[in-house]
Amino acid sequence: MTANILKLNIFAALKMMLFPMAVITVFWKDQIGLSLSEILLVNVFFSSANLVMEYPSGYISDRLGYRISLVIACLFGIGGYVVYLVAENFWQVIGAELLLGVCYAFISGSDNALLYESLRAEGRSELYTRADGRMAGCAQIGEAGGALCAGLMYVTHPLLPFMAQIVVWSTALLVALSLKEPTAEKGPQISSHIGEALRISRYALTEKQVIRATMCFGLLLGLSSFYPVWLVQPFMQQCGVPLTWFGPIWAGANLMVAFCAYNSHKLLDRFSLQQMALLFIGLILCAYLGLGLTSMVGSFLFYFLLTAMRGLQGPIIRGLLQQRATRPMRASILSLHNLLFRLGYVVSGPVVGWISDRQGIQAAFLTLAACFAFLLPVAARSFLRHQRQDPLPASP
Repeated sequence: MTANILKLNIFAALKMMLFPMAVITVFWKDQIGLSLSEILLVNVFFSSANLVMEYPSGYISDRLGYRISLVIACLFGIGGYVVYLVAENFWQVIGAELLLGVCYAFISGSDNALLYESLRAEGRSELYTRADGRMAGCAQIGEAGGALCAGLMYVTHPLLPFMAQIVVWSTALLVALSLKEPTAEKGPQISSHIGEALRISRYALTEKQVIRATMCFGLLLGLSSFYPVWLVQPFMQQCGVPLTWFGPIWAGANLMVAFCAYNSHKLLDRFSLQQMALLFIGLILCAYLGLGLTSMVGSFLFYFLLTAMRGLQGPIIRGLLQQRATRPMRASILSLHNLLFRLGYVVSGPVVGWISDRQGIQAAFLTLAACFAFLLPVAARSFLRHQRQDPLPASP
């Protein structure tokens, strides 16, 4: 199980070593000819595939095993980037993104659940938030490594980042095959898998209000750091940032996520959940106001506030959800949380894209600032109230 933790850190780095990510918006715009609305729509298709498969993949992972789920994910990842090598139009890009959406649905929840169960098998589940932060840190270091040379690779040949990505996913497949599945205690006989899946959904979304409140707050935190992923690159172009800077800037943003994720448990030990929630809200509002009100070459630095928030909140929110879940529903609960995030993006992403195309990217940033200024305090209040009313058990 100790070897599992090391291998999961390696897998996390590989799954996020996304060479195309730092230049993907530019690739879609300049090589495929997509508009900003179409770019946001591409992500809606990705999120829709992820949305449809998110909860079923988590349930399958709980039943067949976390390792099998990660192997399936790698195969879909390889297929997605093979399609990108021949993509020439909007619908071929959609095909690639559908495969990648299924890929990340199978990863979602499975890697974190396997990490928790590996720690629990050794009686060290109380270290989960720290271990999750380190795994998230490895993921962002992997993404930073991919981004660091992405701009140079793209300038050399636009398809070179996608070729490198196939090699990355092939390596991740080998790592996934080497993982060990922790022994699971036998639960009650399941007469209907659909009925059991619906029971877990009811438990998380209606019966256990603290889980629902945690998911809703995490949903808004996740969305706040996700919209700029697709808008910050054209924003940097507008501000006159050289294309060769894109890779190092993307690497720096991901190193910020890694640093904050790695140290999130230290802040949680020092500060209360209420103070952390206020910190998250403050970082989000400062970032969006800075991006919306300034247009200098260095204005992209406000984006780093969102990456810091992303790194801090991820391990904390996942840790709270893990401690509320049991083995037969662990990946399902995490997948359900990610499903809500994808659903939120599918509904709101096209609207953000429409505002960006019609009113400008900075108008979109200011609109998002206003929306989050209203929604985050409401969600945070509910989250904190339910945490107080239903405190964590002594033994997760």
